[in-house]
Amino acid sequence: MKNFLDDNFLLQTETAQKLYHEYAKEMPIFDYHCHLSPKEIYEDKTYTNITEIWLYGDHYKWRFMRSSGVPEELCTGNGSDYDKFMAYAKAVQYAIGNPLYHWSHLELQRFFDIDLVLNEKNAPEIWEKANKKINEGGFSARKLIEQSNVDCIGTTDDPADSLEYHFLLQKDDSFKTRVVPTFRPDNAVNIEKTTFADYIKTLGASYDKEIQSFEDLKTVLSLALDRFALAGSKISDHAFETIPNVPGTEAEADVILKKALNGEAVSEKEVELYKTVLMLFFGKEYAKREFVMQLHIGAMRNNNTRMFNKLGPDTGYDSIHDLEVAKKLSRLLDALATDDLLPKTILYTLNPKDNFVLGTMLGNFQGDGIRGKIQFGSAWWFNDHKDGMEQQMQDLANLGCLAAFVGMLTDSRSFLSYPRHEYFRRILCNILGNWVENGEFPADWDTLKQIVQDICFNNAKNYFKM
Repeated sequence: MKNFLDDNFLLQTETAQKLYHEYAKEMPIFDYHCHLSPKEIYEDKTYTNITEIWLYGDHYKWRFMRSSGVPEELCTGNGSDYDKFMAYAKAVQYAIGNPLYHWSHLELQRFFDIDLVLNEKNAPEIWEKANKKINEGGFSARKLIEQSNVDCIGTTDDPADSLEYHFLLQKDDSFKTRVVPTFRPDNAVNIEKTTFADYIKTLGASYDKEIQSFEDLKTVLSLALDRFALAGSKISDHAFETIPNVPGTEAEADVILKKALNGEAVSEKEVELYKTVLMLFFGKEYAKREFVMQLHIGAMRNNNTRMFNKLGPDTGYDSIHDLEVAKKLSRLLDALATDDLLPKTILYTLNPKDNFVLGTMLGNFQGDGIRGKIQFGSAWWFNDHKDGMEQQMQDLANLGCLAAFVGMLTDSRSFLSYPRHEYFRRILCNILGNWVENGEFPADWDTLKQIVQDICFNNAKNYFKM
């Protein structure tokens, strides 16, 4: 029986161990998609206790705690930080098979030097040891990033954002990690939302221009992309239940936009036409500016209306959608490729039923001499566990070029999430190690080293070209 979470955790063969310890372990991290706050990074946020850094805002943990019978008071409510920590410790000791069990213990080991197993019995001792470590200093946002050997961070930002803290970080020579914004224009795309008209006013005000037409909207969004580029960005991101696909003209989109701005109802078909026309505009702008387009497909959000009204979005009430995506995605990519303006694109699916859909879609639009121009994005959200990561990489290997894969991201709001890259790297090395041990790939160490280090870091760095 192997020891829990030892040096060879998840590494089942000698080949896997060599690949991880000699080639993967020390590679820098290129975390191209996360939800960290640039303000907190610039101000070098510090923490008072482990609950603040571990449980505040972490809907992964809240969701598991609720499933374990923990009352909302100790998840998002007014319970004390100590009581919330104790509640999580009591719950997580039974998280067998859940990635939270591994992530929590990796974080305790890597950041707090705590090798104890987290459970109700050990929780008071771990609370004291962790908080002692925090209070000794060196536990700020920047220090955690530096300790984790992070080369670049891509935050997630709205077009209306001034990007103030990104520009301040650009000028700060004392912090070596690059922090760049990601252009996330969902609020401008989601015309069906009740908040849309007010948002468009806010967006226009951010660039001293009133948006009254689709042409005005394009002008302001172009200015926003200019601002993001000045802040060092070459990344965009979109979230869709499924890809919009009702072809139309900009004149038709203009009529629909004006209806929404005037408070008039828009039909489902009008919503999809507006989104389709706007996405074609975005895609072409990204291609011209050499931005990467990320498409996150398949989340069904805010399912619990009562809890949404009480807590708002991103609090643990989202799940996987099961809409069809193949034809609509094909038509969007093809429309951009027809004009020779298809940008580098990363496709993510939240529903693993679509792994082969995305994995085969890549091959339709590769080219232009760009290695892995169209990517099958890493196992995301409900899939970023051991089984999900293995399945995504094996599916990509079966259908495309795993060696060109841009690898892992944290997709997290926590500065303690970087061990997820270690988790990913161990799983990657174990997959490759098994293939070598089984005689499915030669023990060509030069090639294996290149593959491992490219997927861990080099591919992302070369792909985003920031």
